[in-house]
Formats: sequence, structure tokens, C-alpha cells
Amino acid sequence: MTKSIADAVYWLVLLLFLPAILTALNLQGLLGPVQGMVDKVLGFLPNLLAAGLIVAVGWFVARIVQRIVSNLLAAVGVDRLSERVGLTSVLGKQTLSGLLGLIIYVLILIPVLIAGLNALALEAVTQPASNMLNAILGAFPDIFAAALVLIIAYIVGRVVASLITNLLTGVGFNNILARLGLGQGPGEGARTPSEVVGYLVLVAIMLFATIEATRLLGFVLLANLVTEFVGFAAQVILGLIIFAVGLYLANLAAKTVEASGARQSGLLALAARVSILVLAGAMALRQMGLANEIINLAFGLLLGAIAVAAALAFGLGGRELAGRQLEEWRQSVKSDES
Repeated sequence: MTKSIADAVYWLVLLLFLPAILTALNLQGLLGPVQGMVDKVLGFLPNLLAAGLIVAVGWFVARIVQRIVSNLLAAVGVDRLSERVGLTSVLGKQTLSGLLGLIIYVLILIPVLIAGLNALALEAVTQPASNMLNAILGAFPDIFAAALVLIIAYIVGRVVASLITNLLTGVGFNNILARLGLGQGPGEGARTPSEVVGYLVLVAIMLFATIEATRLLGFVLLANLVTEFVGFAAQVILGLIIFAVGLYLANLAAKTVEASGARQSGLLALAARVSILVLAGAMALRQMGLANEIINLAFGLLLGAIAVAAALAFGLGGRELAGRQLEEWRQSVKSDES
């Protein structure tokens, strides 16, 4: 800093003595432009000094207020509170007190920069920059409200996710994979099904909070996009739940048929399982909104094939049996009439 100040003083002194040197050398052709330049520089120098003084004092005050706010918040336990609610993993190395102090620093420094630019009195340069800083300063309430919504949603989401995880763990939800026939429980160090559900609840809460935050910031298109994504994700999750229920019912039906001890129980159990899985898969895909026309066409063809197969089996393979049965029905009708 001292070298920069020394260089500035050097060139300023040289600029002040340059007209006198040109006058002594009787170089009038160069004296006029140089004198005009010196006059402009000297006329602009007070504005520059005023702007520099405003920025320097504002920066000094902003730094002092930042340190006071950061230390005060750290002393009252804001950092410990952030650790309890789980904000430490989000903030990383930055503490909550330091982040709030930085926000105060920026809020103080922006008006200082606006005042410094206005002190320069260069409308062509300062007006666009001042407008930009004013727009940023005007957007701070919306940014603060959006950030507050996200922070509150994250804290509430962590609490709700923890409650749901503990509740599902207590009712034995971690054994859901074994009950559905998808293997044993999670391995060592892996997430349990209860933790996965709790994490999904946290993500859902944060998505709803993101929608509200983007609306507060005026990003309507982004909010609509997130809303559509949430709706699609809800359909996918509901479809997976339907398929999981179908898988459970398929396994239950197969075990029941096998336990009955009937002839060809293994084949009948396999047929029951496949039928229920196909039905559950079709219902799940339709709930997800994936390939509705293909599913309708596939079921129409399947039912048509079953009907044709039954007709052929009864009409060709059981022709004599069908004839006897129809003759018995005809004789029964005649006896009733007589």
C-alpha cells in the first residue's frame, strides 16, 4: 500500500510540474493539451478522494460490525445450535456465526459502494453500476426470505426424517426386503430401509421448500418446473409402492398354494406369482404414467389370447364333452317344460 501511495504521489507531482516545464521550454503546442488534462485531473481529484474516503471508512466500519456480530453470535451459542440441527454438514468449514457476519458485511458494504460511485460524479460509469447495486440491495429481502424458508424447511425436515426413521425402525420396517423376497437386510455400513425413507422425506420437504423459495425470488418458471418434477416423483413412488405390495401378495399367494399340497402345486404357485406380478407391474407402470397405450394393448392382446385359447380348447379338444353337456342341458329344459 505504501508503494502504491508513493507512486501516486510521484506521478501527481510530476503532472503538476509538467506545465511549468513546458512553459519554460516555450513549447506552447504541447502546453495547451497538457494544461487541459491537468485541470481535468485536478478537478476530478476531490471526487476521487471523496469516493476513496467513503469506501475506506465504509469498509472499515463493515469489517468492525462483521467481527462484532460474528463474535456475539458465537458467544450466544449459534454455532452449537447449527451443529444440533445438522447445518454443519451443509455449511462445511464456514460457521453459522461467520456466515451471518459475512451477510451483515455485504449489506453494509453495498450502500457504501453506491455512495462512493455517486461521489465520483461520472454518470456514464456510475449510473449503471449504481442501478445494479440498488437492484441487488432491493432483492436482499426476497433472498433473505427464501434462505430463511430453506433453513427452516431443512431443520424441520431433519427432525421429521429422524422421527420417521426411528418409528419405522421400531416397527421392524428394516426387514421389508426379506419379507418381499428381495434378499436379506442391508449390509454393514449401508443405509437401512428406514433411513432411506427418512432421507426421501427430507428430500420431499426440501423440494416443497425450494418451490416456495423460487416463487419468493420471482423464478416462476423454475418453480413450475420443480412442481412438475415433484408430481412425477410422487407418481413414481406410488407406482413402486404398488409394485412392492404386488410382490408381497405374489409371494404370499405362492407360499399358500405350495402349502396346500395339491397336485402340481409348484406350477400353480409359479402361475399365481407371475400373474400377480404382471398385474402389479401393469398397475405400477400405469400409475407412473409410462406407456399407457402399450399396457392397454398388451392386456387386450393377453385377454384375447386367453379367450381364444379357452374357446379352442373347449371347442376342439372338448368337443364331445361339450356336446354331452349341452344335451344334458337340453333334456333338463324339456323335462322342466313337460
